[in-house]
Amino acid sequence: MKRERRARPILLSLLVLIVTAIATPLIGSTHIDLGRAFAHVSPDYEIFFFARLPRVLLALIGGAALSVTGVLFQCMLRDPLAEPYTLGVSSGASVGAVLAICFGFRPVGLLSLLGAVIVLLIVVGVALEGRRLSSFTLLLTGVTMNSMAFAIIMFLHNLATFSQSFAISRWLMGGLDAVEYSTIGWLAAAVIPVSIVVMLRAPQWNLLSIGDDWAASRGISTSALTMTGYIAGSILTGLVTALTGPIGFVGLIVPHALRIRLGADHRVLLPCSFLLGAAFLCVCDTLSRTVIAPTEIPVGVLTALAGGPFFIWLLRSRRRSLWL
Repeated sequence: MKRERRARPILLSLLVLIVTAIATPLIGSTHIDLGRAFAHVSPDYEIFFFARLPRVLLALIGGAALSVTGVLFQCMLRDPLAEPYTLGVSSGASVGAVLAICFGFRPVGLLSLLGAVIVLLIVVGVALEGRRLSSFTLLLTGVTMNSMAFAIIMFLHNLATFSQSFAISRWLMGGLDAVEYSTIGWLAAAVIPVSIVVMLRAPQWNLLSIGDDWAASRGISTSALTMTGYIAGSILTGLVTALTGPIGFVGLIVPHALRIRLGADHRVLLPCSFLLGAAFLCVCDTLSRTVIAPTEIPVGVLTALAGGPFFIWLLRSRRRSLWL
């Protein structure tokens, strides 16, 4: 019976994802006919297969990765306000992208990914004390790297030309574009296996979310598990950020909303976050390209507009719970 109760929300989330994935490529400022698209008739074929479908697939993979990372970091830090960008990797990716824009390096995503890797190594190197890695030192190191990266970005932005400044601002807003199917393929080949590895450790995340001492008393190596979670979350966040720029609040809204509705069992929370995070970002991106078409709103702006009020509500809820 317990398995049936766990399977029900997962199957419902999968249904939502399937409906979203089928419907969103059909929505846009220009009507398309699927029959004409599959018959390779212009312009329906080009709009569906080269403009909308790659973008939808990128949104699905990116939303899934960010949501899973949000669950991971909230578990490791035991803080519902943690999200994929809390521990510095996204800031490193942003520094790499800004450097690429300022010095004319192409592709931007490659240097962005390199920046994420460098910050990952620095954070692990500083936070690791012997063979011990605590969530507290990880958090402090990540926040410090965020501040340093932000200062570097502001300095480079100040020195940039007008066109470079515009490109930097546009990238930092976070946005989705149609990319090559090969790019989507390698992104999926990285995101899906890492996410599966994380989900298979759901019982261990349940123990770690209670506390390090509790997990250790049950035979869990908390340092090794925290390291695994941080590296897995950093891989997911770094890869997505390198392609889309920083898209905030997805990893905060989806996991916390599901935790309120479904509880804190990571055997349910992780797969549901993966599926509904994908659907959430896909819906947000569809809105961003249709609300004021033909002009597009960067999807990072839209998620921030949705996430800001949610974040304030969450802070007020936490404050009220402290007084009760």
